[in-house]
Amino acid sequence: MVLVGSLLCVSCAVNPVTGENQLMLISPAQEQQIGAQYAPEVAKQLGGPIQNSVLQNYINSIGQRVATASLAHRPNLRFRYTALNDKSINAMALPGGHVFITKGLLSEMTTADQLAAVLAHETAHVTIRHTAISMSNQIGMDMVLSVAAPEGSSGGATTISQITNQMIHLGHSREHEYQADSIGTDYLVGAGFSCYAMIEMMEILQRQNKTRPFEYFSTHPDPAKRKENIREQIALKRYPAVKQTAPANYRKFVLENLN
Repeated sequence: MVLVGSLLCVSCAVNPVTGENQLMLISPAQEQQIGAQYAPEVAKQLGGPIQNSVLQNYINSIGQRVATASLAHRPNLRFRYTALNDKSINAMALPGGHVFITKGLLSEMTTADQLAAVLAHETAHVTIRHTAISMSNQIGMDMVLSVAAPEGSSGGATTISQITNQMIHLGHSREHEYQADSIGTDYLVGAGFSCYAMIEMMEILQRQNKTRPFEYFSTHPDPAKRKENIREQIALKRYPAVKQTAPANYRKFVLENLN
């Protein structure tokens, strides 16, 4: 009975962002554990961190501004933002605050505001606990949490590698993607960036899908619909007008350091 009661305490949780009651078979402490355990393997499978401290510090500094804007929702989270060498167009987040963005996606952007928009979207997935929910539904949280195999166990290493690959290709529901766009836009503005950068990112994704369809669209809804939703939110909330950071800034700290 004690075990059942403990399980129910974890499973009946109020979402810290939406305020809704939801089934959650993982605690915030376990989210931190999962992030710390799988982050190195995610980085490894996506080419490893880009070996340029100027670029990495810039990515993280933009991300930390976004993270600060999210503090009201998850004040105990410590976010980490890392650029990886993979040429795919992608960004992803792990429970506990590990956020990754690929070289391929960085190369398509032109401003810090657009970078902040992507990081804000991924940050929202973490604060709303979407990533943990999707893992539970698509992989099985018992499997994710059971890989703490003894160090040196090849079986454990294989399992971590296999589960990490599933995490990289994890898909969120349309509702969750729309929520991350919405809350992410709030974080974007709260961090001092232009709300229109979120729309610009949808336009970048649209152009990419026309020229070279990529895997991103197998796990994300149509960016045209997402763009429409964001426009409606901007009109409704009347965010303050903010001038975007000059492209020269992004070019200096990111684009010139990608090679």
